Amino acid sequence: MSPDDFDGTERRLLQSIVEVARHMFGAAASSIFLVDPDTGELVFEAVSGEGEKELVGSRFPAGTGIAGWVAASGQPMVADDVASVTEFAHDAAESTGYVPRTIMAAPLIRFEECVGVLEVLDRAGSRGDLDDIELLGLFATQAACGLEFLLRVRESHREPERDPRLILQRISERLPGKSRPSDAAAVRLLAIADDLLAL
Repeated sequence: MSPDDFDGTERRLLQSIVEVARHMFGAAASSIFLVDPDTGELVFEAVSGEGEKELVGSRFPAGTGIAGWVAASGQPMVADDVASVTEFAHDAAESTGYVPRTIMAAPLIRFEECVGVLEVLDRAGSRGDLDDIELLGLFATQAACGLEFLLRVRESHREPERDPRLILQRISERLPGKSRPSDAAAVRLLAIADDLLAL
């Protein structure tokens, strides 16, 4: 998988997550912010509904709004009236072209660190705050697991020495020309690895 293929796969995964979240809650919009590891900024990576064509790639300073609070604390938040919540950043919302009345947000956790935030804006009705935030939290956990898999693939491409195919190639090159008792076991292991990679 090339880096371009990976980026396309990541975008499709994140986009599918926000689309499912929006439909699951009958919401006006849903979005995923990822935390830029270098700057701490919140980056819109996927949006479904209001603003989906304009917002991807937009950045906000670390700590901005409800998403910033969730990213910093690692805790979910439900705001059924954003005007009464001190964490809500009205100016930042206005800059997106859509000011929601309600927001639910859940952290995307990787290795006990918040790497992003899943938000749902203006959900339809309510099963009760606790039920909704538990459901969003479960969904965010699944989303984080999918993202974790893709991040590991990305890291394996950044660290080619960890690519299993290159490891197998190095092992095969070390097998001597003359047969030794350990060679049979090494060949069996290579065959097992070959079968696993073929899955």
